[in-house]
Amino acid sequence: MSALEAAPAPSRTDRPAVVVVLGAVVVAVALNLVVYAAGRAAGGRFTFTAPAGPAEVDAATVAGFTAVPLLVGLALAALLARRWAWVVPVALVVAPALALVTIVVMTLPADLDAVSTVTLALCHVVLAPVAVLALRRLPRRP
Repeated sequence: MSALEAAPAPSRTDRPAVVVVLGAVVVAVALNLVVYAAGRAAGGRFTFTAPAGPAEVDAATVAGFTAVPLLVGLALAALLARRWAWVVPVALVVAPALALVTIVVMTLPADLDAVSTVTLALCHVVLAPVAVLALRRLPRRP
């Protein structure tokens, strides 16, 4: 038997997890960019004072701060759920809690104008249902 014949075929559960994770990230980024564009249209300046001086939240920042944590969290949950069934129920609580707590930790302390604060808070809120829906779609060990 050759090495190619001995290698197991990819599991059907591997591809759906990747699709779920990447799909959730794409959807969340798209939704948050729409929210950001609406905030810009409503007059949000998205500037704040950082330790290095004035800074601005732009579309790339919104996309990055949406994609990276969601990708890391969902990928970790997807990998761990293959071994431990309890991971997804825990993640269903932790993911939306983190999305909402980061409003208090990151958005509210910044000296943003009111429109920018509300817009960026809504971007955090968008992550909660997207994460929950994605986690519910992940394949997991019975």
